[in-house]
Amino acid sequence: MGQAKQYLRPSSIDEAVRALAAANGGGRALAGGTDIIVDVREGRRQVDLLVDLKAIPELTAIDVDGAGGARIGAATPCYRIAEDTRLRRAYPGLVDAASLIGGVQIQSRASLGGNICTSSPAADSAPILIALGATCVIAGPTGERRLPVEQFFTGPRQNVLQDGEIVVAIELPPPVPRSGSAYLRFIPRNEMDIAVVGAGVWIRLDGETIAEARVGLGAVAPTPLLVVEAGRALAGKPATRETFEAAAEAARAAAKPISDMRGSDRQRIHLAGVITRRAIETAVQRARESQS
Repeated sequence: MGQAKQYLRPSSIDEAVRALAAANGGGRALAGGTDIIVDVREGRRQVDLLVDLKAIPELTAIDVDGAGGARIGAATPCYRIAEDTRLRRAYPGLVDAASLIGGVQIQSRASLGGNICTSSPAADSAPILIALGATCVIAGPTGERRLPVEQFFTGPRQNVLQDGEIVVAIELPPPVPRSGSAYLRFIPRNEMDIAVVGAGVWIRLDGETIAEARVGLGAVAPTPLLVVEAGRALAGKPATRETFEAAAEAARAAAKPISDMRGSDRQRIHLAGVITRRAIETAVQRARESQS
């Protein structure tokens, strides 16, 4: 059984960045700990310094401004996201995902920042953050930078973070009238399982025409995907089952999954279409009901 050699609980972003940079690649940030602590204990990852981010006020804050969008601190527990009525109203698909990341106990610790920084292809938050056009705010030794979530992942459990860098927040664009979002996944069990396929969808309606759309997929490629062709299959088209099926076909075409003990590649490709279509249907219904 492994363990980290040192533990630090900084109170500022600068302190956390300095500590991680000084560790010369041997440090790891802890935004929730539900993955990294297990990895360290089981000896899957060697860590010299574990930097706990949950005492940094900015990293556990939720700021929602209808005109300016939302900013969610990277270490904010998922249960707070799931229970936030402002987020539920403006970004229901994000609440869908936050409600599915582990069970009740896990959600008291797990965070969006931790979920994307673990960088599993099946991360529940990734497809909907991609669909919503979310941005990662990254702090490091050279300052702050921003990156669209779909550009954050580079491979299975790999991402763009350099030594000393941490994700400090996720920023969401302002909600627009007649828009809706949804996240759905397929899992073999009823709870606390990893997505075999996950789909996030954001839709904006103009009457009964889909004016804009974004579709994100998880667990069907080495990284979560922005499925551009699925969005194009929806944009400018009537909100009908035929349109939804065209987008589902684009999702199936984009899927390049592996076969493993949890599902075959053929099953995942089929499910990519099914789950995408159902997420589109839910997002469209929410857009119809939206007044803001």
